[in-house]
Amino acid sequence: MEKYNFKQIEEKWQNEWKSKKLFKVKPKKNKKKYYVLEMFPYPSGKLHMGHVRNYTLGDVIARFKYSNGFNVLHPMGWDSFGLPAENAARENNVHPKEWTLKNINTMKAQLKKMGFSYDWNRELSTSDKNYYYHEQKIFLEFYKKGLVYKKSTHVNWDPVEECVLANEQVIDGKGWRSGANVEKKLMPQWFLKITKYAQDLEQSLKDLKFWPEQVKTMQKNWIGKSKGLRINFSLDNKEKNIEVFTTRPDTLFGASFIALASEHPISKEYTKKNKEVENFVKNQWKVQNVLSTIKNSIKLTVNYNNLKEWVDIRSLINNVSIIDKYKIVNISKNFAVISISFSGNYNQLRIALKQSDLEFDIHNRKVNLLK
Repeated sequence: MEKYNFKQIEEKWQNEWKSKKLFKVKPKKNKKKYYVLEMFPYPSGKLHMGHVRNYTLGDVIARFKYSNGFNVLHPMGWDSFGLPAENAARENNVHPKEWTLKNINTMKAQLKKMGFSYDWNRELSTSDKNYYYHEQKIFLEFYKKGLVYKKSTHVNWDPVEECVLANEQVIDGKGWRSGANVEKKLMPQWFLKITKYAQDLEQSLKDLKFWPEQVKTMQKNWIGKSKGLRINFSLDNKEKNIEVFTTRPDTLFGASFIALASEHPISKEYTKKNKEVENFVKNQWKVQNVLSTIKNSIKLTVNYNNLKEWVDIRSLINNVSIIDKYKIVNISKNFAVISISFSGNYNQLRIALKQSDLEFDIHNRKVNLLK
């Protein structure tokens, strides 16, 4: 059997598809329509095997429908707007736009080499003003319909960088980049009134006949509909009441106390009178950040091809304190692919790996040896 020259053969047929504009979509009244859309990748730099798996699955579906006579729309785009681009720009000392466009060009070239059946004429990027113009327009329509509202909520504020941090970016009460003590700051935020549609969303779950039950249960819990009563408790020598929502009003006779959030107006009154309460409220956000630490799983590629001697990857991973368990998926002389479960967030993992002489590339899910 003749050896398969994938570079020559695939390049030949990909050029053939391109010249015939085989995947460019045109209206065809005599054909049924079919829309295939995988989630847009974040342009982090280069494709990894997770990308290959995900987009291969979508391409199989698209090609199956092509072969069955459907007029298939199979577009591609880039989830390129947000905090990761800003963080990467800081790390690489380049403008976010320059860094993002460079990565898009690299990943686009890789996707094209894979021979996926995308209609590249419909490519879009969420950081392009021609795209987010429509997002802003939709936002204004929501606002006019009363589906957007503004209220103040507490955020993690880095006083050095003067920006809001996600919980994952607060490590031991400090900003992950600046190292400054993070403050809890009350700031105005925009919210979508999704709760207005909670009833419809929950009822429509029964129409999803082919969804796994566990996924529908997760969706139901996310919608968060809860039936119960609002009950007012009066305070001694006060005209004010504390409103409490409960799903079990029949158990109220056994209630011994009411817990108030540290942000509650009554809590704020006590902070003015009691120093101990004031200190507790100030430190409460640290507890919230600890409670937000959850179990995570991730698949990593560990590179050690720059070393002259064989590296026992097991001994390295065993020394990383926050890794609960791991499984070696693939191992060779130059690299190892491992699946790990750890307690914490990605930045805590990065710090723990560095203590074991391992550098974690968050964007590309790769680990490099520092020694």
